Amino acid sequence: MENSAGLPPIYVGTQIELAPAKIIASFPVNTFLENLAIPAAGYAYAPDGTIFVTNHEVGEIVRISPDGNQQIHATVEGKVSGLAFTTNGGLVATGWNADSIPVVSLVANDGTVETLLTLPDAIFLNGITPLSDTQYLTADSYRGAIWLIDIAQHLGSIWLEDPILARSNSENVTPAANGLKRFGDFLYVSNTEKMLLLRIPIDAVNQPGEPEIFVEQTNIDDFAFDVEGNLYGATHIYNSVIRIAKDGSTTIIAQAEAGVIGSTAVAFGQGESDRTAIYVVTNGGMFLPPPTGVVPANVVRLEVGKAGYPLT
Repeated sequence: MENSAGLPPIYVGTQIELAPAKIIASFPVNTFLENLAIPAAGYAYAPDGTIFVTNHEVGEIVRISPDGNQQIHATVEGKVSGLAFTTNGGLVATGWNADSIPVVSLVANDGTVETLLTLPDAIFLNGITPLSDTQYLTADSYRGAIWLIDIAQHLGSIWLEDPILARSNSENVTPAANGLKRFGDFLYVSNTEKMLLLRIPIDAVNQPGEPEIFVEQTNIDDFAFDVEGNLYGATHIYNSVIRIAKDGSTTIIAQAEAGVIGSTAVAFGQGESDRTAIYVVTNGGMFLPPPTGVVPANVVRLEVGKAGYPLT
């Protein structure tokens, strides 16, 4: 039996504990906010509370001030997906160039964009997260792989390719390997198309072990961890945000009424005033509109009461 939207009822009966929610910023209908990154506290060029989001389809990285003011920080010629910070306060972004070739870009503090490398053997670069000071992992949603990106050497190589990271079939447009974050000695990866949350052991020299299934029947796009190991995931077409505990149990902490329709990614605040809050970006339901139609894309703050786990 499926719900009215035709989706598998994977969260029916799931415990609900709604977190206090506030919409920080809104964008016009049919804006696809795909990812976000929040700088560590104390960056001179970005006051505490500043958020950087990717406006996917128009190739923009938008800077949002603590009072909700929006400013285009950088523009990539093509589309932009994942976003992560460098150790010097710059940004690493994944996406495609104007010729639809997957690229990784570096964005300087002043918004200047440099193409770090093109990856013609990649298909769909998506979420990105630090592995070390100069190395990043990015999910390839259609190849079923994770790439290692070295920003110091301007190199990209396959870190892991495995059928469990891939789609059920190549005709399905839903991303497979999508979001990824490290917690302890494991890399966690969402396979959205297969409705799986995976974890991959990482050894002492940052090489992967065998992937394993951590949670089945969960629809996660991107996500973030708190210091205790709880995972906060954007469910995208399920119009909610969930918390998955270390034992795999799931709790819904935000629903459509909080402004999270089409939730795509989650990141923790970094300042004294928002250290225990997560920020959620959305696309307003562009790929599975609610009965009322597509709504404005939002950046929503949820108070979760715990600080975020450091990304590096």
